[in-house]
Amino acid sequence: MTSNAPIGVFDSGLGGISVVRELTKQMPAEQVVYFGDSANAPYGTKTPQEVRDLSFAIVERFVTMGVKAIVIACNTATSAAVNDLRATYELPIISMEPALKVACDRGYGKPQRVIVAATPLTLREEKFTALMHRFSTTNTIFCQPCPDLVEIVEHDKLENRNLVMDTLHRYFDNYDLSTIDSVVLGCTHFVFYHDYFRELLPKSTAVIDGNEGTVRHLHDILAAARKLAEPNSEGGVTLTNSDPDQRMSILSMKRLNA
Repeated sequence: MTSNAPIGVFDSGLGGISVVRELTKQMPAEQVVYFGDSANAPYGTKTPQEVRDLSFAIVERFVTMGVKAIVIACNTATSAAVNDLRATYELPIISMEPALKVACDRGYGKPQRVIVAATPLTLREEKFTALMHRFSTTNTIFCQPCPDLVEIVEHDKLENRNLVMDTLHRYFDNYDLSTIDSVVLGCTHFVFYHDYFRELLPKSTAVIDGNEGTVRHLHDILAAARKLAEPNSEGGVTLTNSDPDQRMSILSMKRLNA
């Protein structure tokens, strides 16, 4: 059996488009419907209840469309809402969390020094606290909230190199980066900064995000349920956003094709 029903992907804004790019690369036969909630961005500075309410409204929208799976391409929404969403809906809901395990496993038993860059809410929520506790006994983990990085993407200032580098220096100059083994990009917006991080960090410091692993997990879940699209199907992406401004549509396509 197969299924050509679409996969729903959502985020607080444009960051989840980085996950969609990975999804189309790994699973080119799939139809993807993306919803960015830019009208309510950023999620990282909202209360957990506000994020839960927004997430439920989006998932209900996807369910009405008949999607076969949903990807929460937002670490903040994952932290605030995924457990309640899974308890409410029967279809597969794939979540994201900062790829801290990947960063710590790179040491093959040697303690690692890791910076987790994420939104304030992601770093405050119990889900991340539990994740961090799994690895903090043998590794040194620094939590760095970076809310302005979300805003730069949402306001189409990602190509302003001086602004981006000044912002990164403001967040990371307090660290001795030569001692850091890896930086985990714990927000899908931050994946768009990969080359900037590469410029900021020593060559020996890895830059890690969870997009590839998330899409691989989605593939495995759909394969087990026999709901992958026909291999010869022509996949595609539909981009939607809660902000009706035409500028947001143009910016969404720009991020998808970057």
